[in-house]
Amino acid sequence: MRDVQAQLEKLKAQAAECELIRDLATDKAKRELFGRLADHFKVLAGEVERTLIGMSSPASFPSEEET
Repeated sequence: MRDVQAQLEKLKAQAAECELIRDLATDKAKRELFGRLADHFKVLAGEVERTLIGMSSPASFPSEEET
């Protein structure tokens, strides 16, 4: 679970770095590229976050009847 949390933080950091590069880029194509990359990293981070929430919810654990 800690590995997944670490990956989530890494994805968020990568999104922030891409946004910074996008904001500093003078070339329009680079701004667009890094903007798309930032958006992609945000989507990935959201998916990981939803997975973490699902893993920690009681519904994700097998009930006594299932074991």
